[in-house]
Amino acid sequence: MMQITDLQKEQKIFPLFRLGFRPFFLFGAVFAVIAIFIWLLILQGKSDLIPLGGGYWWHLHEMIFGFASAIIAGFLLTAVQNWTGIPGIQNKSLIFLVMLWLLARITLLMPSLLGETMTMILDISFLPAVAISLGKPIIKIKQYRNLFFVPLLILFTLVNIEFYLALMSPESFSIQLSAYAGVMLITLLMSIMVGRVGPMFTANGTQTPKVVNIPWLDKATNGSLAIITFYLLLHPLYTINLQILGGLFIIAAIFQSIRIVRWRPWITVNVPLLWSLHLAVIFIALGLFAIGYSYFSPELSSSHLWHVLTIGGIGGLILAMISRVSLGHTGRPLQPPKTMSIAFLLVFIAAIVRSFLPIIMPESIMSIYQASAGLWYFSFGIFIFHYAPMLLKTRLDGRPG
Repeated sequence: MMQITDLQKEQKIFPLFRLGFRPFFLFGAVFAVIAIFIWLLILQGKSDLIPLGGGYWWHLHEMIFGFASAIIAGFLLTAVQNWTGIPGIQNKSLIFLVMLWLLARITLLMPSLLGETMTMILDISFLPAVAISLGKPIIKIKQYRNLFFVPLLILFTLVNIEFYLALMSPESFSIQLSAYAGVMLITLLMSIMVGRVGPMFTANGTQTPKVVNIPWLDKATNGSLAIITFYLLLHPLYTINLQILGGLFIIAAIFQSIRIVRWRPWITVNVPLLWSLHLAVIFIALGLFAIGYSYFSPELSSSHLWHVLTIGGIGGLILAMISRVSLGHTGRPLQPPKTMSIAFLLVFIAAIVRSFLPIIMPESIMSIYQASAGLWYFSFGIFIFHYAPMLLKTRLDGRPG
């Protein structure tokens, strides 16, 4: 049985800092809105802010290492308690991680506050700090099956370092390819996570038999993503062949498609927490295919099509997962507020608008950016409106967490 912190002791802790998902889901969602708003202002020349690396570098970096890394940290720091039976970090230790993440966000936007070197150190330190907090309980009870998330976080840190090297040595490192490596590593991490929980969530939510995973299919699905990630990460060592890259993406899309079809997404249409998750995985597969196809078609802009994966796949899956996890870990039934269905739809529409309309209507590109951003604001804004009170209050069932 799980040894949870004495409830009387926990009641002295402000609810927001009782478990990792609370602050990181809330602040990550808020930052998702703020970061896109600032990026749009910079694009339109309406902001005097000069973030570290300039607007383009900052946008790519912060959506990966600001927004996504916060959600990943919140998920892992919460899941490790279920894996090990050891209470997750809370109170001062959790506050330290949150402040480290938050200070990095502020100083990257205003690098003159602490200087570029200290800003980089703060930002690069966050994921290793999360890895240490994650690894300690896993090692303590020798549950090595879940230890692989620790090297994944360290690899994520190496991608972050490469991002900074692209600023300092642009002749050797590419900002864009480093960003793509980061996106693919997030995709890999989420593919592993959803592969673990997707069939179980679907079976429980639809009262149907659980689909049994096929080991070779899981290995092929995640392995193909890993190959793409390393191919992009190691780009300073060789010239990227776009046809090879495109082929790898299409192969990864095929495996991802086979897996999601086996999960029978059509049986989830009446369960918002499930159809949103399944649709996000479909967008991952669609995004991988669209990106791969674009590398064989010079007339298509791959930079636009990457947003099928980033907004629809990653953004959609994050929204689906944090909506479910937040309900379960605050002692609530797995029934989201009705307007969350609208939020789920909006993030997928935002992906379509941002990815395909600039190719079809290049003359209206700024209006398209504004429309997609507006859909993103509303999507995550609905989550913040409904879930902030849950994350700031104690569990309904009176249990710790």
